[in-house]
Amino acid sequence: MKKLVAFDLDGTLAKSKQPLTDEMAEAMARLLTVADVAVISGGDWPQFDKQVASRLPAHADLSRLWLMPTSGAKLYLHGEGGWNAVYAELFSDAQKREILDAFDAALAATGFTPEETWGERIEDRGSQITFSALGQEAPLEAKEVWDPDFAKRKVIQADLMKRLPGVSVNLGGATSVDVTQPGVDKAWGLQRLAERGNFAHAEMLFIGDAIFPGGNDYPAKAMGLDTICVRDPADTLNVIDAIVVCQK
Repeated sequence: MKKLVAFDLDGTLAKSKQPLTDEMAEAMARLLTVADVAVISGGDWPQFDKQVASRLPAHADLSRLWLMPTSGAKLYLHGEGGWNAVYAELFSDAQKREILDAFDAALAATGFTPEETWGERIEDRGSQITFSALGQEAPLEAKEVWDPDFAKRKVIQADLMKRLPGVSVNLGGATSVDVTQPGVDKAWGLQRLAERGNFAHAEMLFIGDAIFPGGNDYPAKAMGLDTICVRDPADTLNVIDAIVVCQK
């Protein structure tokens, strides 16, 4: 019996930066009847609101939902007046400058310059600096074919880790590289969640599409949680249905 089921977002619950489908939103509502649910991903709160919070049906038990933007460096809970920020681990201005300079140097050194981009490629999310190879507004069809096996971003990640030894550098979404505070990754966020919700690790399950060394879902496995690696949101729907049946 699992008391908490945690999910990655892009590639797991929804396609990159796309809102939950009606089918997924209803599946999440069903899951909330049998367990607490967490969503932890690299996007900031506005993206979480667009993709998850605003998509859930009115009958969903939001009191059991934990939303964790920027790889867990922020936590939002639902209460009086709606969704409220509980904490945020923010970068200082000096840290931001260092990270942005390192991104510029790493991209120049590795030479990954796409033929076309859509919008800004580097976004300051306060508690996370995110590089999106094709730009923040890239169409889904372009993102899905740019780096499906993470090979390009692993080269960028390796270069960044040498330049920024004091921070966490992980791969997320379809084209992203995420930088968070030292030690702040999904394991850090999930551990804070475990402590706040009084969940034992054995009572937690994590589901994601990037559970491999260097993937931004791998820290959940490395901290000892039970994990399920899914291929896509359709696969996740099947997993949710199985969990709901088993938990009843």
